[in-house]
Amino acid sequence: MENKKVLIKGNYAIAQAAVNAGCQCYFGYPITPQTEIGEYLSGKMQELGRGYVCAESEIAAINMVLGAVSTGVKAMTSSSSCAVALMQEALSYACGDELPIVLVNVMRAGPGLGYIYPAQGDYNQSVYGGGNGDYKIIVIAPSTVQECIDYTYKAFYLAQKYRNPVILLADGLLGQMMEPAVFGEYPYPEIDNSSWALTGAKNRPARAIYSLEPNENKQNVKIKHLFEKFETITKNETAWDEFNVEDADVILTAFGSMTRNIKAAMKVLREKGIKAGCFRPITLNPFPYGRIKELAGRGKDFVVVEMNMGQMFKDVKYAVEGQSNVSLVNRPVGEWLRVEEIVSAVEKIMEKNYAASV
Repeated sequence: MENKKVLIKGNYAIAQAAVNAGCQCYFGYPITPQTEIGEYLSGKMQELGRGYVCAESEIAAINMVLGAVSTGVKAMTSSSSCAVALMQEALSYACGDELPIVLVNVMRAGPGLGYIYPAQGDYNQSVYGGGNGDYKIIVIAPSTVQECIDYTYKAFYLAQKYRNPVILLADGLLGQMMEPAVFGEYPYPEIDNSSWALTGAKNRPARAIYSLEPNENKQNVKIKHLFEKFETITKNETAWDEFNVEDADVILTAFGSMTRNIKAAMKVLREKGIKAGCFRPITLNPFPYGRIKELAGRGKDFVVVEMNMGQMFKDVKYAVEGQSNVSLVNRPVGEWLRVEEIVSAVEKIMEKNYAASV
């Protein structure tokens, strides 16, 4: 499997990539459209002598992950949208405790239970979080099945490197679709965690991991440390893709699997004489504010395309800082925005912006 292309579903690709990355424990609870991740690992982890538990709830699952990663092993859970909402308290704890949790969210429609339609409505939930206090989570959004593999590897590496939770934010479309992909070996170095992991104090002084801090000054120091750490992450790990942006008059912007459609729309628009480019944040947190601001400063307009009510749209507007026009083309759930819809919407937006400028 590692040396040749295989036709594989996105959920199975994530699961096998987690195995290849050295995940020793998986704790989860079934919910569509990500259930195949746990299904796959229920057999594979037992086959390899690793830990697998189908927990009694999503809350139980992520708290099991908290316990496992505190001992230094790589551990993961996966879920979807309304069930990830139940995990927010534990994610806040994980940030406060500096624990390297990996969480896979294969998004479905909301709010509430919604339904199993594909959607991208968990951007806010992942990037800004629903837990208490000041904290930040690394969020990576794949757009292809191959990237489901590559960024699962990266999620484990970044979680270990920075002792910070990482969310792999996919969606129902990507989790259920099949594409050819290659499983290479885990490409990152292993991180030494001997300085903090709870492995028993037979040959060292006792240590503890906790987020409780009754001393106000120490708590302020701790929170500042967490944010300074994320500044380092922002400097070193912010990632994006861009296509034909240098000569573009308008830049189509999307994340995750919607990127595929804006690339196709860009080609059609260029054939029609509209200089379109594409910009796709790979890390949603840290978000590539600096690069978007730089492009906006060159007079590029932005059209944000997403399957929600404009959750990434506000971050693009914030990055632009009023230097250029930012428009939204969206649908909240269900059938992905077709290339023809995007092209038609961009043409109307460009006509409107041109009329306003003369």
